[in-house]
Amino acid sequence: MSYMDLKRMIKSTQAMERFSKLYGIRDVGYTYQMSRYTQIVKLHEDVYNNENNIAVISSPGRSEVIGNHTDHNHGIVLAAAINLDALACVASRDDHLVRLMSEGYGMVEVSLDILEPVEEEAGTTAALIRGVAAGMQKHGYRVGGFDAAVTSDVLSGSGMSSSAAFEVLICAVFDQLYNGFVMDSTLRAQISQYAENQFFMKPCGLMDQMACSTGGLVGIDFKNPEPDVTPIQYSFAEKGYAMVVVNTGGSHDDLTANYAAIPEEMMSVAAYFGESSLRRVRKEQVLQEIPALREKAGDRGVLRALHFYEENERTLQAIKALKDDHITLFFRMIKESGISSWTMLQNVTLHNPASQPLAVSLALADILLQGEGASRIHGGGFAGTTLHFVPLDRVSQFTEEMNKVFGENACHVVDVRSEGAFIVF
Repeated sequence: MSYMDLKRMIKSTQAMERFSKLYGIRDVGYTYQMSRYTQIVKLHEDVYNNENNIAVISSPGRSEVIGNHTDHNHGIVLAAAINLDALACVASRDDHLVRLMSEGYGMVEVSLDILEPVEEEAGTTAALIRGVAAGMQKHGYRVGGFDAAVTSDVLSGSGMSSSAAFEVLICAVFDQLYNGFVMDSTLRAQISQYAENQFFMKPCGLMDQMACSTGGLVGIDFKNPEPDVTPIQYSFAEKGYAMVVVNTGGSHDDLTANYAAIPEEMMSVAAYFGESSLRRVRKEQVLQEIPALREKAGDRGVLRALHFYEENERTLQAIKALKDDHITLFFRMIKESGISSWTMLQNVTLHNPASQPLAVSLALADILLQGEGASRIHGGGFAGTTLHFVPLDRVSQFTEEMNKVFGENACHVVDVRSEGAFIVF
C-alpha cells in the first residue's frame, strides 16, 4: 500500500464504516477523524517517506467504570475501552532501529539490539518501546525496526490510560509488522504491563492494559494469573445516559509514589497473614486482626484493605446489575464506590486544603445531577479526572457548568468502544 492509497482509503465509504465502529460518530465526527488520519499519514510521509508494509493502527483509552485500585491485589474490576485513542501510521524497516515521531514531541529512537532495562530511560517513551519488544521476544514473537508517526487524543495524565493505550499500540505494531497480528488480547495486555513495570519502572496492575487491549465493556477477575474476562453487552446511551469524564487539571506524572503506596499498604496487610496479596486473605481474617494490623500497616493500610474487599463486592453487584438491566442498582454501586475511594482508599485529595479539584468536581456534580445518574473518582486518583453518568437531557448544562470551573474542553463525552487494538488500514 502507498501513501496515496492510504489517503484515498481514508475518504472512502469503507473508512466511514470503520470510523463509525471505532468512534460511534456521525456527520462532523467523520470530518474530524478524516482530518486526523490524513494528518498522521502526511506526517509519516514527510518524516520518513517509507511505505514498506505501511499500516494505520489504533489503540483505545479506557474508563475504569468501577473497581478502584483492586487489580494489583488480584481483585475484580469493570472497565471499558472508550472512543478516544492512540493512533499510529507505521512502516517496517530492514534493521533493528525504531524511530517514533509523536505530534508535539521530538523524535524517539530505540535500538532493539539491547532488550534489557536501561536505567536512564526509566519513565520515558523509549523505555516502553524497548520493554514491549523485550516482552514479545520473551514470548517467542518476532520484533524488528519500524518508522512510526503517532497522535493521541487520550490526554496524558488524565486517568484514561494514555500510557496503556500507547503500550498496547506498540505491541500491536510489532505484531502486525512482524507476526501477522496473531497475538491474543490478554497476552498483549500482559506484555504491555511488563514493559511499564520492568522498563518504565512504574508499578501498575493489569486492568488498564486489559481494557485497552480487549475492547468493549468487560468485567475482569484477576484472581488467577490468566484473568477471567466477561464481556458485557450494555448501552448507557440507550438507557438515556452519557458517560462524561471531567479533566480537573493536574497530571499523574509526579504521583508515582502516591500510587505505589496503595498496593504496598494493601500488601503489607496481606503479608501479616503470610500472603502476597489481599485476594488470598479472607475479609473476616482482616476484621479479626484489626488491632494488630493497625500497628503493622497503619490505619490507612487497614482502611485501604477494607476498601479492597468492599469494592470487589460492589463490582460484582454492578456487573450483575447491568446483566439484569437494573441501572438504579448499578448507579448505587458507582456512588458507593466513589465514597469509599474518597474516605477509605483516600485517593481524592493530596493533603493540600487549598487544592482539591477532584473533590470540587464530585461535589459540584452531585449538585448538578440532583440525585440522578452517578459520579465517582476515575482511575488512579489524586489528580486528573472524575467519571459521571449524566442524563442525556442534562449533558449540555452539565458540561457547560463543569467547563466554567475547570476550563474550556475539560469535559469529554465518551462512549464504549467495541474494539481493542485494531488495524484500521
